[in-house]
Amino acid sequence: MGLGAAQFRGKPDDALVVDLQAAPPAEAPPAAQAKSVTRKVKPKVPPIKPPIKLPVKKTLDMIELTKEEFAAADIRNLGHAKGENQQAAADDSEEVGRAPNGETLYGAEWYRKPTDTELAGYLPRNAPEGWGLIACKTIADHRVDDCVELGNSPPGSHLASAVRQAAWQFRVRAPRKNGQELVGAWVQIRIEYLHGVAR
Repeated sequence: MGLGAAQFRGKPDDALVVDLQAAPPAEAPPAAQAKSVTRKVKPKVPPIKPPIKLPVKKTLDMIELTKEEFAAADIRNLGHAKGENQQAAADDSEEVGRAPNGETLYGAEWYRKPTDTELAGYLPRNAPEGWGLIACKTIADHRVDDCVELGNSPPGSHLASAVRQAAWQFRVRAPRKNGQELVGAWVQIRIEYLHGVAR
């Protein structure tokens, strides 16, 4: 029910009387009008399947290398193998020239140095101080064979001849290359004579 217009009756000092008249019914707003009831139907959604887990490929951290750095990173040069290669190279016999037959000539390393007594019997009389140089082929049991005179000082002193003649007593290590003994390879042997004593 709506409120109507108020009408005042009587004197102003009398009690206030309010006449409430019914207001004409207002038209219902469109929202209040009857609506046809529509029910929204939810579409059927297929059940969600859990995602398939694929193995994750891990990416590798890459470091760019120069050609030289890449070569230095070669695993053949690392660790134990590297140490063995370096050790073998360090143990290689020194190459000092060419043998009489053109093969490589290595510096001799004594297995046992000859004694003065072993050398003295081959020295010429009144031998001067100096040296004799020969080349010999190594054979089994640390011995040498096929020795050839290469030179002596002073010239004409025949000290190389004295060394060559005494060489059958020499005990020399076979040359080594990459850790392998080269029995049959040639070695250069030098004997120095100072005051009649071999050095």
